[in-house]
Amino acid sequence: MIKFSHPLQRIRCKGNKASLPLRSLVTAVALGCVSLSSFAADDPALTWNGITLYGIVDVAVSHEQHGAPLSQDWAQGELFLISKASNRSITTITPGGLSQSRLGLRGKEKVAADFDFIFNAEMGFNPISGKLADGPASLINNNGVAQTSQKSGSDSSRAGQLFNGVAYAGFSSKQLGTLTVGRNSTFLLDNIGKFDPMNSSYAFSLIGYSGIASGGGNTENARLDDTLKYLYKYELFHVGALYQFGKSDSSPGEAWQGNVGIDYQGLSIDSVYAHKKDSISLASLNATQIKTLPQDSLSATISDNTSYTLSAAYTAGPFKVSGGYEHIKFENPSLPVAAGFSGLGGYYISATNNTAFAHPKVFEVSWIGLKYLITPKLDVSGAYYHYEQNAYGATKCSIKAAANCSGNENVFSLRLDYRLTKRVDVYAGAAYSKVSDGLSNGFLFTSNVDPTVGVRFQF
Repeated sequence: MIKFSHPLQRIRCKGNKASLPLRSLVTAVALGCVSLSSFAADDPALTWNGITLYGIVDVAVSHEQHGAPLSQDWAQGELFLISKASNRSITTITPGGLSQSRLGLRGKEKVAADFDFIFNAEMGFNPISGKLADGPASLINNNGVAQTSQKSGSDSSRAGQLFNGVAYAGFSSKQLGTLTVGRNSTFLLDNIGKFDPMNSSYAFSLIGYSGIASGGGNTENARLDDTLKYLYKYELFHVGALYQFGKSDSSPGEAWQGNVGIDYQGLSIDSVYAHKKDSISLASLNATQIKTLPQDSLSATISDNTSYTLSAAYTAGPFKVSGGYEHIKFENPSLPVAAGFSGLGGYYISATNNTAFAHPKVFEVSWIGLKYLITPKLDVSGAYYHYEQNAYGATKCSIKAAANCSGNENVFSLRLDYRLTKRVDVYAGAAYSKVSDGLSNGFLFTSNVDPTVGVRFQF
C-alpha cells in the first residue's frame, strides 16, 4: 500500500515511517511498496465484481554457447544455464527470459466487516508452442535418447495441470490473517521471488532457472497440492505456516514449512524452515530402462529433505541490494516409495531409487546482487549465485568421475530492463555459468554463456 502526501513530491509506504522523494512510479517499486505487475493486475478495466484477470506474456531470443534444442513443453524452454543435456551451440526464440508466461483469475469478496473470501487460479504456458508448462513431458521426450541428441528439459512443479501455478481458496482478515486451502506456492518460492536480485528470471538467475532452492531440494516442491497455508502480519512483523497432508500419488509424503520475517524502512529479512518427506525428483529413462519399462513413464529419486533459509534486502534511494543463503539436507526416505504410481500431473513412475544417499547430501545455495535505477524507466541489475555440494557417497571425493563427489556451480549475470510503458518492458543481458567436480559429472560441457534479449507484457 502506498500513500502520496503530494502527487508530485512525496511517497510513503505502509510500514515505513519515513516519506521519501517520489521519482515517478520507480521509487515505489524500489522501496518494495508495490510492483509494476500489481499496478497492471489491479487495473479496474480488468476487474469485474471483485474478480481480476491478470497475466504475463514474455518471449525472448537467446544464444547458448552450450545449450540444446528448444522444448515445447518445459516452462524455461531452453537451457539458459549449463546443464547435463547441454550438447550444442544454438540460437533460438525462447519463452520467458524474465518471467513465466501465465494467465490467472483472482477474486475477493467481503463477507463480513473484516472478513474477505479470496481465491486464485493460475496457469503457466509456453507462448512459443501454446502448450501448458509441463516439466515431466519434457523428460518423457528424452526417454532413451542419447545425451548428444537430447532436447531441453527438466522436472518441474508445473506438470501440465490446467492450473499449474496456484489454485486455492480461503479467507483473509486484517486482524486474524490469511488462510488458504488447495495448491499453494511455498514460502521458499515466495522468498526467492522477493529476494532474488534477478526476480526469479529464467535466463539470468540460477535460483530462478533451477527449482532446487525454491523447492527445498527438488523443484516439484516449489508449489504443493493439498495444503493449508496461513499468513499473519502485525505492524513490521509477519509469520506463516504451511502444511501438506500428503498420502497421495502425486505427493506420497507430508510437508511442513514455517516463515518469520520483518519489513522496516527499506530493510526486509525473512527466514524459512522447510521439511518434505518422500520428495520426488524425476528423470528420463535411460537406454537400458527404456527396453523393459513403459516408454511414456519416468524414473524418480526419493528423499527426505530439510532446509533452512535466511534472506535479506535493503533499499536506499535508487539502490537495492539483496541476497540469501539456503542449507539443504537430502537423506534416504524414512518411508521408501515403491515404483508403479502416478506422480504429479498423472505421469507414471516406473522406477524409483530410495537409496541414493549413503550419507546425507548437504547442498548449500547462496546469492547476492545489486539493482540500480538509472532513470525512472531504466534499471540495471547484477548478481552472483553459488551452489556447493558435499561428498555424500561411500568414499570422499572431489572429482568429476561421480555425481556424489563434492562440487560447485557459479553463475554471474548482468541485465538491463527498460519500461516502454506501464505494461511493456524490453530487456537484455547475459549469464555465465560453470560447474566443476561432482556437479559436472556426466556433463558434455562445463560452462555456458547466454546473451538474451526479450520483451514482456504484463496486465
